[in-house]
Amino acid sequence: MKKSVLTRYRVLALVTAVLLILLTAGVIGKRVLGLDGFDTFVTVVGFAHGWLYVLYLVFAFDLGNKMKLPVGRLLWVLLAGTVPTAAFFVERRITREAEPLVIEDPATETAAA
Repeated sequence: MKKSVLTRYRVLALVTAVLLILLTAGVIGKRVLGLDGFDTFVTVVGFAHGWLYVLYLVFAFDLGNKMKLPVGRLLWVLLAGTVPTAAFFVERRITREAEPLVIEDPATETAAA
């Protein structure tokens, strides 16, 4: 598996997790605390999280297939972007398991030397 597969998964997992936390905080501010001015924030962050979550699903599915994850584990990875803070923990665990499977690109090694 190429390192770029793992890298793009990690970036999207972290971005999706941060956006979900921001969205949760915005919804709490808007609905629970009744603060004005959160309407636009919730709309923008919700839109960004939604579209980036779709990309996250594609990249996580690709990584899961390349790692040959069982269906149950793959579903947990895919759903981690819907539970605030879960993506941080799942990303860390999947990264630890995927790093030994990464094949270094020979072109990168010769360029670094």
